[in-house]
Amino acid sequence: MKKGVLLILVLVILGIAGWMIWGGKKENKPEEKQKPLTKAENTDAFNSSFGVMLNTYFKLKDALVASDTAKASAAALELATAADSLKIDEIRADTMGVLKLTAEEYAGTINGSAKGLAGEKTIEAKRQEFKMITDALYVLFQTVRYNEQKIYWIHCPMAFNNTGAYWINQDSTVRNPYFGDKMLTCGTVEGQLDFTQQ
Repeated sequence: MKKGVLLILVLVILGIAGWMIWGGKKENKPEEKQKPLTKAENTDAFNSSFGVMLNTYFKLKDALVASDTAKASAAALELATAADSLKIDEIRADTMGVLKLTAEEYAGTINGSAKGLAGEKTIEAKRQEFKMITDALYVLFQTVRYNEQKIYWIHCPMAFNNTGAYWINQDSTVRNPYFGDKMLTCGTVEGQLDFTQQ
């Protein structure tokens, strides 16, 4: 009996000693942490397709500033095509596919709202769709970190019965697409997105 207890005790001591010598030792290798998703520049093909979409958005915005329903409808159809043609597969540094899925979702929202805008009869209804397009495009711009152009984020606090709405502009000039001539300069630059220096 004593020999059995002694044998178990020796094995336990040897096990602890072995763990301290081999298992408890940490290698000098640094601990690997999960790295954040790195962002490389997107391809020329992607940037070109995004630039087309952004320019058609500006064309739509200008038509709404002018309160021109026919031009707004035509520009909206162009925007729907541009959003549908966005080269999402050209997005780089997206090993998990999250950027591509997010970009696809927002490009789909832009496409659907642009088609909806083209089908609306009144300028007010078109402006409501424009608000949704703007919100989706702003998130998309941030998601893909488009680095060919800086944009300005402008807010009109009085749009839609004082609930407010934003629009995107290529410069800091305020020309309100939600009111047109009625209140052309109503709005404040709230910020800008600029990935051109990265």
